[in-house]
Amino acid sequence: MNADSADDAVENLPPLRSIIADHQLSARKHLGQNFLLDLNLTRRIARAAGPLERGTIVEIGPGPGGLTRGLLLEGAQRLVAVEKDARAVAALETLTVAAGSRLTVHLADASRVNLADLGPAPIRIAANLPYNIATQLLIGWLHHLDHIASMTLMFQREVADRLVAAPGSAAYGRLSVLVGWLTKAEKLFDLPASAFTPPPKVTSTVVRLIPRAQPLAAANRATLERLTAAAFGQRRKMLRASLRSLGGADMLTAAGINPQARPEELSIEDFCRIAQTLDGQAPG
Repeated sequence: MNADSADDAVENLPPLRSIIADHQLSARKHLGQNFLLDLNLTRRIARAAGPLERGTIVEIGPGPGGLTRGLLLEGAQRLVAVEKDARAVAALETLTVAAGSRLTVHLADASRVNLADLGPAPIRIAANLPYNIATQLLIGWLHHLDHIASMTLMFQREVADRLVAAPGSAAYGRLSVLVGWLTKAEKLFDLPASAFTPPPKVTSTVVRLIPRAQPLAAANRATLERLTAAAFGQRRKMLRASLRSLGGADMLTAAGINPQARPEELSIEDFCRIAQTLDGQAPG
């Protein structure tokens, strides 16, 4: 089946609401399911995730296939959908047939999937992530960025704000440091709760993350993760107190950091300097 024929077959499929009804695919709260059915919106997300013609597009949690259809209609040639809910896998069968070789669906837990096993590079992730595991999945993918060209992901807006937050802002925290250290993150657009079935209690935001060719500054990943966990775990305290177990004021002074500063005042590069000091390196 050529691409044009596949597109026609996808466009002529029954409406998503019919698929949901036929397969009794009611959204389950414990799976964090909120289905996005408006193809205008899913195609907009798909365009933001492009280019889609080369490599492998990985979708997490396709549900009844709203974003899946959008990705196919916007040109995805090798789309791999990872779905934990067996009901959704069954509901996607008609779409899999319509898409032919362009779509593969795996019944699997995304947190246990090795992205490199899903297809050839470049790998681009596009997903309406379940809110209850979105941050966990993202942090896991940060450990495997050598396989990833881009991530176009939907989060609740509060989490999206943390991903792109700058030092000194209320949203700036551990996630801001780790994400900004390894990627360039950009908020693209919001989606209202009314766009989803069932509507969540929050606004959703699409974020695009592009891995950096090199981390923003030199640091050991495990040390930086431990450092930021300690610092932002007690964000109201001065660093000399929150980092006492890691060396406190003396260690901070050696890194060229004011011991009386609070974590939200430090740049990503500042945290990397502290991490270098903790590891016995001369701060760069």
